[in-house]
Amino acid sequence: MDALAINSQGRARKQPPKLILAAVLILSGCRPPATAVSQQAAEQDPYTHQRLELVEKQIASRGISDEHVLEAMRTVPRHRFVPEDMIGQAYTDSALPIGFGQTISQPYVVAWMTELLDLKPGQKVLEIGTGSGYQAAVLAELGYVEVYSIEIVPELADRAALVLDELGYTGIHTRQGDGYYGWPEQAPFDAIIVTAAPDHLPPPLVEQLADQGRIVIPIGPPGWYQTLWKFVIEDGELQAYNIGDVGFVPFTGEGIKSDPNAK
Repeated sequence: MDALAINSQGRARKQPPKLILAAVLILSGCRPPATAVSQQAAEQDPYTHQRLELVEKQIASRGISDEHVLEAMRTVPRHRFVPEDMIGQAYTDSALPIGFGQTISQPYVVAWMTELLDLKPGQKVLEIGTGSGYQAAVLAELGYVEVYSIEIVPELADRAALVLDELGYTGIHTRQGDGYYGWPEQAPFDAIIVTAAPDHLPPPLVEQLADQGRIVIPIGPPGWYQTLWKFVIEDGELQAYNIGDVGFVPFTGEGIKSDPNAK
């Protein structure tokens, strides 16, 4: 349940967010820069050069500046999360099919949404739509947050859990289920990232946010561009920011279908 694409010029990312419900700026704190990928790692992974080039030319050059996010993108081996016949395209800046009507997100979108979460050390983040497991791995690679991830497709949930385990991301908590309902047993969450597009914001996810919690989610009709939103709870009130146009696969499951707010 990952993103299909973002407009090729990244224009939405370069525009300031359009304030919808509040006039509050969300500012990222200063963080020390992460170290570069080591020469030894480059020798062990033949795809390291492609990964570094992707980050430099398609991610950092388009405005992603959080060094922890950039380092995670340089480090996570995306080729391990794509189907075998897609490995040659693993380091193109595009979404790729992973089966069951789902995709692995475009790397720029993964970095962009991760940066928008504005994560701090010790915080807890929930991902709705594990898909290939790539986004969860990037979150875990930050090294300072606790990651929970839900996938509705059983086969994808099993595959992602296996790959994450093989790569040593054993601290990621995964489960198979309908992400519409979130993970109430582990709430509250400091941040929630949704990697498929519903036509409205699921109320259970809002209820599982901590104070100052953030949700980054695409919302809009299936089969066309949607809007990426960042919702923030401040002083008990939900504030909303229109970030820009995106294109995601549809949010699926009985929860979204049975919601009276569904269109």
